[in-house]
Amino acid sequence: MKGTLRVLFRLLILIGVFSVLGFRAVLQDGRRRERQPPEAPPVNATLLRLAAVEQRETELQKDVDDLLDGTFLFGHGGGGAGGRPRTNSDWRRENHLDVLRRHEMPFSQRLRAPKDYRALPDFRRPLRDWFRRRRFHPGIMSELVEHIKRPIDRHHGRLDTEAERYGSCAVVGNSGILLNNDHGELIDGHELVIRLNNARIKGYGHKVGSKTGLSFVNSNILHLCARRHDCFCHPYGENVAMVMYICQAAHFLDYAACNSSHKAPLLITDARFDMLCARIVKYYSLKRFVETTGKAPEEWAKAHDPRTFHYSSGMQAVMLALGICDRVGVFGFGKLPEAKHHYHTNQKAELDLHDYEAEYDLYRDLAEQPQVIPFLQDSGIKFPPIVFYH
Repeated sequence: MKGTLRVLFRLLILIGVFSVLGFRAVLQDGRRRERQPPEAPPVNATLLRLAAVEQRETELQKDVDDLLDGTFLFGHGGGGAGGRPRTNSDWRRENHLDVLRRHEMPFSQRLRAPKDYRALPDFRRPLRDWFRRRRFHPGIMSELVEHIKRPIDRHHGRLDTEAERYGSCAVVGNSGILLNNDHGELIDGHELVIRLNNARIKGYGHKVGSKTGLSFVNSNILHLCARRHDCFCHPYGENVAMVMYICQAAHFLDYAACNSSHKAPLLITDARFDMLCARIVKYYSLKRFVETTGKAPEEWAKAHDPRTFHYSSGMQAVMLALGICDRVGVFGFGKLPEAKHHYHTNQKAELDLHDYEAEYDLYRDLAEQPQVIPFLQDSGIKFPPIVFYH
């Protein structure tokens, strides 16, 4: 009897030991699963293929060649029988030469004049370099510190931080929702504050902050700056660096007109970065189009003109911050029926060039599940935490 009890007792001990070991194994496996990010779901190959299609590449090549040769025809849509379809960018180009300096020779012609000949390399060199780099390369995300942060550091005399990212960055959009909260102190608490398109901050400090370390402008804003004498465009101070992105080759005329008069760095986003942003936004726009309409993705072009469709400057500023910052806070992105379109203007709506709803889908994924975003898997960076304040 006692022998039977001893056997049962030993059996119970063995069962208990194995139960504890099994529980520990399950617990450790669960912790490993929590540490590992979930795998990205399969991506629709058709959407990826269509998002990678580049529009107007042949026309862009001709524009670059004509600009370098000095034969670019602004008033005729850039050459070709009948010209290209007229867009808002065409309008800006057509009006650029008459208003750049009202009583002087147009800038594109002055580049050939002896007194302004020194400006020619400042125009041709970045244009050639930009076009040469036009290829898809997601690794550009890991190079943004070198391309953007280092020139700013050198300008401010900081030479020992070339390999570091900013500790925290605030990207401040221009939506009227900024007026709903007093985020000014929170915004100014970031190491770098990025503002968009010269939005006014005077009188709005308690809402939008007063600190600015980088001004991110679209080509239209830079064009307006280039029209003014000495290209004055320093709403946040002459030592604040400015980053512009290029949609068309002709925008380099504005860059050249402003570059020599800018005290702080006037930087151009790398064309590889532009192409990465373009693919991501187009993918999200295609995806949203299919999900909301039920139509084939090939019909997307009927809803969004591929000749003018592109990402917003806000989207690219957010992507830029992900590449140069350890933490990112985003303010003033989004819309509400009762909110103004822009907090500092009476503008009613945006030009129909962007798919903002698709970009909002992207922002949600950036905050909640960045591993599902296509084209970024090979970016070579660990995405920092990002918070969108509404």
